[in-house]
Order: sequence, then structure tokens, then C-alpha cells
Amino acid sequence: MTVTYTARVANAKFCGFSKLLLAWKGSIYKVLYKEFLAFFAMYTATSVTYRFFLDDDQKRYFEKLAIYCNHYASLIPMSFVLGFYVTLVVNRWWNQYTSIPLPDRLMCVLSGGLQGNDERGRLLRRTMMRYASLSALLILRSVSTAVFKRFPTMDHVVEAGFMTREERKKFEGLHSPYNKYWIPCVWFTNLAAVARCEGRIKDDHTLKLLLQELNGFRGKCSMLFHYDMISVPLVYTQVVTLAVYSFFLVCLIGRQFLDPGQGYPGHDLDLYVPIFTLLQFFFYAGWLKVAEQLINPFGEDDDDFETNWLIDRNFQVSMMAVDEMYGDLPMMERDRYWNDSNPRPPYTAATLFVLRKPSFQGSTFDMAIPKEEMHFQPLEDIAENLEESGTRHPNMALFNRLLHAAPSPTGFMGGALRRTSAQLQRLYHSPSNDRCSSEDEEDEEEKSCKIGKGGSLPSGLGQDIQSTVCSFREDKSPRTPLVDVQFGEELGRRGGNFSAGGSRDVKRVEGVQRDEDGFEAESEETSVAPVSLLPPPPPFSKETSTRPASATPITSRHRSAFLFPPTAQSSLEHCSSQPVISHPRAMPPIPKPPSTGNKMSLLTVPSYIEPQRFRSVSMGSEFTGS
Repeated sequence: MTVTYTARVANAKFCGFSKLLLAWKGSIYKVLYKEFLAFFAMYTATSVTYRFFLDDDQKRYFEKLAIYCNHYASLIPMSFVLGFYVTLVVNRWWNQYTSIPLPDRLMCVLSGGLQGNDERGRLLRRTMMRYASLSALLILRSVSTAVFKRFPTMDHVVEAGFMTREERKKFEGLHSPYNKYWIPCVWFTNLAAVARCEGRIKDDHTLKLLLQELNGFRGKCSMLFHYDMISVPLVYTQVVTLAVYSFFLVCLIGRQFLDPGQGYPGHDLDLYVPIFTLLQFFFYAGWLKVAEQLINPFGEDDDDFETNWLIDRNFQVSMMAVDEMYGDLPMMERDRYWNDSNPRPPYTAATLFVLRKPSFQGSTFDMAIPKEEMHFQPLEDIAENLEESGTRHPNMALFNRLLHAAPSPTGFMGGALRRTSAQLQRLYHSPSNDRCSSEDEEDEEEKSCKIGKGGSLPSGLGQDIQSTVCSFREDKSPRTPLVDVQFGEELGRRGGNFSAGGSRDVKRVEGVQRDEDGFEAESEETSVAPVSLLPPPPPFSKETSTRPASATPITSRHRSAFLFPPTAQSSLEHCSSQPVISHPRAMPPIPKPPSTGNKMSLLTVPSYIEPQRFRSVSMGSEFTGS
């Protein structure tokens, strides 16, 4: 009988397992004591021979041999080999138990699916259930030594009532060189088909369910047969066994206590009894004995499966379910909690403490949160914070820092790179996407981006005009499309100069600030008049004409040639100019500034080395004149 101690360790307490160490049946002492005594006897014989029967020269040779064996015995991987082997055996042991065929599901389906309260219906149900039990008996008789000792021949099976004499004749008349445990299952399916034809199984769905349960039952029988046929590979078992026994054979010599007078390292004491060597043998050899016990659980060891008990239980329960309990129902009546919406079964005095415990509501049910963190926040602020933190690329700041740390270039590409980086950063902050389309009559390089709400411009590398995004922080409502920007109206009415010359970088502009990430113009005017992005130059003087244009402060209050309607005066968030390359529709022709006389504009500085260039300070664009 399997040793069961589950109830004794139901509650963990002080020295709860100490009583289990004194048990004998199914214990490690019962399995290992013979090997343990044999090892201790051989160790004692070796020690006595070394101490009393060897001369001095033989003792010196034995001592060198003992030191050598003790040094190289650690090379045997005992823990590694035994650990994997025992793990494999334990998993196989439990899988074999779950493969034992149990008739519980099959008998429930058969009792409810095969109708008929007469003798014919009762005979069909009992016969079919007996066939299932016979199949399980035949397979257990093939794999279990205990069951085979109980039913050594087929006459014993017939005498026990699992098979009739007519069925035995048919069973033995079917010649097959293989195990014939599956024949009763085929008889079961034939009877199920007969019951379906007689109308005792009402529909095909019930027949299908019944056959599915039978196939599951037969599959477990087949799995037991395969577990018995395919064992753990013999080479693995041999390696583990040889590793354990060879290790302790070496320990018989290597773990001897040597003469302390010789001064060998680690041999200062002479205790006669190797306590830790005996403990090591007990653990490693006991581990091997555990694998030997579990590798075939269908034997007659203390912890092997009780197969004969399983046969008795399954046969009795299945016959009762399909015969005596068929159609046997107790009278239905109202339960004691019929009108109670909150039924609570009573507690005894020993379990009354359960009522004092509050019911579990969740692990975060009693979590404390400060009151200032409980207030709801506006969704607009949350969305804006998520957008600002999620759209900025982590490498953009490093890219801008590298650009600004470099010396200011004087060529065209240096300025284009600086302004392009500013545009890219503004594009990352844009809440909407742009729709860029190329005109059919233009070349593929000459593309125009239409500015809508939240519009942006493509990179200006390789073009004559570089686009700059201007931002106003006062209001973030509607953006101004490009069609509302009036190009050149003020120029036409005033007859003034539209272009402005200067150096590559404009450092100070009143009302316009430039941050480290790019060009951002911040408007401080709140008047209703159209917003001017380019203030005209101050009155000309000799003092100012001698200074470079990049150092000249612009303080004019006149309006620029780029005008915006009053509806977009302080609500303009993104304003970008469309790159124009020889495009007559974008803006009127730009007149050349006067090259002679003292009335030359302050913002125009002629160059004597390269063609004259003009820059619009407010829009950040460059124009090359002839």
C-alpha cells in the first residue's frame, strides 16, 4: 500500500517533519541500509589493513595513493548527473500515474446517453461498461507485476467475471502477434452502434460523445503500454549507476584518515570514523535509490501504484453508475436557502475564526493616496504634455548642439544646414501632417508644399530660397494659410525696397527672438493692424553706414512688405514661406537695389567678391541677384 502522510504535514509547525524521519515503511533507511552497511564494512576493513597490516614503506605508498584518489575523485560530476536523472524519472513517474485509465467520465456519458429502463437497456449498459473494465484489466495485467500475479492466465480473468467463456473463444480466435487489449474497446463500439440502431441512443451527437470518451479511455491504455515498452535509455541509467558506485569505491581509499605525524595537508586529525563521507554516501546513494524506486511504479515496492486496488474500485463504481443509479433520482424539494438572497452555510466552533476575517477585496483595496494627487486633471493639458514629450526625437537636441557648437560658416550650405535643422525641429512639434504635391509642369526638384493648418516645409538644401518657420506664442488657434499672406502689397504702394542685404546671421531683431533650436519670432505687438514681419530700416547716417549690417539694430516701426490679415494678428502659430525658384506666381519681381549714390538701404551690403545677395529678415529667405 502506498505510504500516505499528507494529513500529518497539513500544517507547518515546529519539528513537523521530525516524526516522519522515524517512519520505517517506505523510508530511505529501509531501501538503503544494506548498501550503507556494506560501504561502512569495506571502509573499516581498508582502515584496519592500513593501520595494522602494512609496513612503513607500504604505508607511505598507500598514503600517496589516498591523496591521489581524494584529489581526482572530485572530477566525477555527481550532482549534475544525478540531478538530471532523478528529474527525468520523477516526471515520468507522475505521467504514468495520470495515464492510468479511469472509467468515471465514460460511465457518466453512458448512463445518461443510453436510454432504456428495461432488461435490454440494463444489459447493454452493463456489458459495455464491463468491456471497458476488461480492456483496462488486460493492459494492467501486461505492465504490472502485482496484477499479473493476481490474474496469471485468461482462465483467472474469466473466473473473476470480467469475461465470459464465449467472449474468451472470440478473443483467442483473433490471431495477432501483438497485445490484444484493444479488442474489448471494439466490442464496445459495436454495441454502441446497435444501441443507436435500436433508438436507445437518441441522436448522433450523443453517440459521438460516447465514442469520444471511449477513445480517451483507450488512449490511456495505449499510453501505459508505451511507457512499459519504452524505458529510460539504458545508457543513461548505466552512466548514473557507474558514476555513483565508482565515486564511492574511490572514496574507500581517498577518504581514509592518514598518519598525522607525516604532516600531509588536511590530515591533521585521526577520527577513525568518516562522518561526512558516510553522510555523502547516504545522500548520493539515497538519491540513486529514489530513481530506482520510481522508474517502474508498477512493481511491488512500498510506494508503487496500487493497481489491484484501482481495478476493484473502477469495476465496482462503473457497474453501480450504469445499473443501480440509472434513473435513480431523489425527490426534488426546495433547499433551506430558497428565499435567502445571501445564503451563508453555518460554521462550527473550530472554524468560527473565519467570520472574523474581512473578505478579500483586492490587493490595492486599502492603498492610501494623498488627497492632492486625487484631483482630476484637464484632458487638454495631459494631451499637450504627452505630445510635447512624445514627438521630440531624443537625438534632435544633440544634433542642434553639434550644429551650434561648430564655427559659423560663410558658404551657402552652412546656413542651409542650420536653418534646415530648425525646420526639422519645428516639424516634430507640428500636430498635423503636411500634404506636399509637385506640380506637373515643374521639374521633380521644384516642388511646392501647400501650407494648411500646422503646415510645414520640406528641407531647403540645394535651393536658392530657404524657408523658415515663424512661431507666435500668444495664441494657438487657427493657422494662417499661404493664400492669406499678401506678398509685395506694401512694396507696391510705398515703392520702397523689398529686399534687405546683410550678413549670414542676424543676431538682434526687435520683437523677434532666436532660440538655440532654431529661428522663432515672438510677436509682442497686439494691435489690430496687419502684422509686419520685416521692419523697414532707420534713417541713414554715416555712423550706421560704416557698421556691418549684422550689428545694426533695426528699430523701425514701418510695416513690411509681407502682410497678414487682422484676423491672424496674434493667433498665428506657424508661418512658413513657400520655396520659389523662378516662379512668377509666388511674388512680384524683386527690383535691384541702387548700386550708386548715398541712398542705399541700410539692410543692403554689396559684396565685391560674390554676386549680391539679399535676405528677408522676417522670413529667413535668401535671394541671389545678378
